[in-house]
Amino acid sequence: MNALVSVVIVVVVVLLGMAWLGVKIVKQYEQGVLFRFGKVIGTREPGLRVIVPFVDVLHRVSMRIVTMPIQSQGIITRDNVSVDVSAVAYFKVVDAEKSVIAIEDVTAAIDQIAQTTLRKVVGQHTLDETLSETDRINLDIREILDVNTIDWGVEVTLVELKDIQLPESMKRAMARQAEAEREKRAKIINAEGESLAAAALGEASDTMMAHPLALQLRNLQSLVEIGVDKNTTVVFPAPIMTTIAELGAFIAREQAAATPVPSPATTPAAEANGSKPHAVPV
Repeated sequence: MNALVSVVIVVVVVLLGMAWLGVKIVKQYEQGVLFRFGKVIGTREPGLRVIVPFVDVLHRVSMRIVTMPIQSQGIITRDNVSVDVSAVAYFKVVDAEKSVIAIEDVTAAIDQIAQTTLRKVVGQHTLDETLSETDRINLDIREILDVNTIDWGVEVTLVELKDIQLPESMKRAMARQAEAEREKRAKIINAEGESLAAAALGEASDTMMAHPLALQLRNLQSLVEIGVDKNTTVVFPAPIMTTIAELGAFIAREQAAATPVPSPATTPAAEANGSKPHAVPV
């Protein structure tokens, strides 16, 4: 009797163990690839799945997007500048069977091919293109990776350059270049301002030539602006040419007034007629 009970207990334990081994849970973000005697017989969707112990093997594959950093790579650009470039890649498994059968380790394989592709693509561009055309470089890397990983059942969804490290000498050279470029733009803007100011001054001078009193009004306005500072001494430029012209006219008038008018008694006509001089009242 005791032997029978022991046999029953052993059988129950074995059955429970086999049942435990035969029940598998596939999570919502996974797919199960079922092998029977080493041969793939299909995939299993998420949920509770029953397999035959010691006959079937269920390999679970995550279908979520995987974030994989690409470690910094020392790259020489097309214009012979050494840079260190790091990136990040995002990929996901789209075919669970291929990801298990076609390649041994998907993550390691994508990591290696991403590093080599990063060096290849960046090495085909100059430094300026690498810094300014990152979107095109990201797209080129992604397209190359997709061509290689599609046979593995993996899709690369995004590749982004994360960091670009430049040598210190190149940083200083780029800083000097940027400074020179800003100085050039400042000089061009200053020259354009001088040109516009000269044109405006020319129009103002033409207006003042047509209206002489405009210059005097402008002088008075300038005096009012200077007087706001409450200065004790004001040096104000006078209109030189106008002052000289007025001074010349004044001297001419004084000379004309100082010149004596010839008397009629001394005129040649009076002497020819023999007439006597008459007193002319002054």
